[in-house]
Amino acid sequence: MKNTVFVILAVTAFVVGNALQAQTQKIGYVNSTKIFQELPAAQEAQKRIDAFSKPLQDSLEAMQRDLQSRYEDYQKKEALMNDAAKKSQQQMLVEMERRYNEFRVEKFGNDGELAKHTEKVITPIREKIKQAIASVAKEEKYNFVFDKTEQIQILLYGDPTADITFKVIDKLKRGK
Repeated sequence: MKNTVFVILAVTAFVVGNALQAQTQKIGYVNSTKIFQELPAAQEAQKRIDAFSKPLQDSLEAMQRDLQSRYEDYQKKEALMNDAAKKSQQQMLVEMERRYNEFRVEKFGNDGELAKHTEKVITPIREKIKQAIASVAKEEKYNFVFDKTEQIQILLYGDPTADITFKVIDKLKRGK
């Protein structure tokens, strides 16, 4: 009997303790898109990424225009060509299209040069932002911080008083 009362008291104390602890949890959220937009280092990084991608994009567009032009030229002259010339031109067009697709994947694919360059440039900024978020969360005694952006809705509702975005931006701009 005493053991049963003891177990009931222990379970009750555990449940009440967890309920009290749950009431003291503090949750906040940030808008990471807004942080990136406001952070000068992120703006500079975007300029570097754009400068890196511009020549690649120009090359890709030039290849596409050349391919399109040669294809249109082939279509105009096809009726006048013998079978060997047609086959030769078709092979040339197929090879040009293969090189175009290869270049596009190599430069713009998920593991392409642009993605690698972007990751290299953005990672230090992302880490700095995460550290600032952690610092603000510790200072303000938040147990959890979520992200709420226009594109990604991890947080479906957030009380505006729990939004620490501007505190993080301030910490990053002050450099502390």
